[in-house]
Amino acid sequence: MENSLYTTLNRQSGLMAEMRVIANNIANASTTGFRAEGVVFAEYVARLGPGSPSLSMANAEGRLVNDAQGALAQTGGPFDLAIEGDGYFLIETPAGNRMTRSGAFLASADGELVTTDGMRLLDAGGSPVAVPAGAEKIAVGGDGTVSADGVPVAQIGLWAPAGATGLVADGATRFDAPDGVEPTTGGKIFQGFLEQSNVNAVTEIARMIEVQRAYELGQGFLDSEDRRIRSVIEATGKS
Repeated sequence: MENSLYTTLNRQSGLMAEMRVIANNIANASTTGFRAEGVVFAEYVARLGPGSPSLSMANAEGRLVNDAQGALAQTGGPFDLAIEGDGYFLIETPAGNRMTRSGAFLASADGELVTTDGMRLLDAGGSPVAVPAGAEKIAVGGDGTVSADGVPVAQIGLWAPAGATGLVADGATRFDAPDGVEPTTGGKIFQGFLEQSNVNAVTEIARMIEVQRAYELGQGFLDSEDRRIRSVIEATGKS
């Protein structure tokens, strides 16, 4: 019976990890550029001995980023940018370069395009994107070309993770690419738009209810086993 207890405790731990991910998805259902996540489980199978059944346990190994397209909302802001299709913006942070689909940018005092917390947007060559002071009209083309009063001055890069590791979440809307990044041409940039979160709130709530019921079922089994073991100990003590 100890094996069933260990298996149930392991299952409860995995369900708690999944519940935390679901709660984070729901909390960011209105966050610009947010990507929903799911939990990746790995199964471990151990032999219990000749002629005995095997023991299977699942462990929450990591998170999987949902790369589905979010809806585009028009804002009209000259530095609000959204990507339709593949690719991410690349920004410079103290922890290293990070990828994001959150395209709410501002022009800094130095004329560089930065995020709302001051992280610089990088161009197709990995350098900061700057716009000249005094330009009356800034236009951004679908390929990322930035023009000031009709003169091209920079090209915003679109990037994808290189290698098989993919993306690792680093905050609400930023991602690290452990295997590095590489340019991609699979996306198109829209000026004056922002990409909304790709979280489906109805689906996430349904998942939350399902996980909660599964957790309650496991907790009921653990409570039943606790009462059974206590009864055995009390009966043994009286004999």
